Amino acid sequence: MKCHVCGSELERTVTSLPFKTGEDSVVIVKNLPVAQCGNCREYLIEDVVMARVESILDRIGPAAELEVVRYAA
Repeated sequence: MKCHVCGSELERTVTSLPFKTGEDSVVIVKNLPVAQCGNCREYLIEDVVMARVESILDRIGPAAELEVVRYAA
């Protein structure tokens, strides 16, 4: 798979990414599988993984300012 930004090859890796869920709320998802560019560091989250992330984010309460959760397939 090629990077849509620079055209380099994407590599499968695991990382942690923040997701803003509200005005003052951030959820960090750890151990998230992504395809990341070795050149420009742009990343791609596959649809099935993003669906799981959305499910995780839906379970986080609206009062949380910062949550750290582990992605589990």
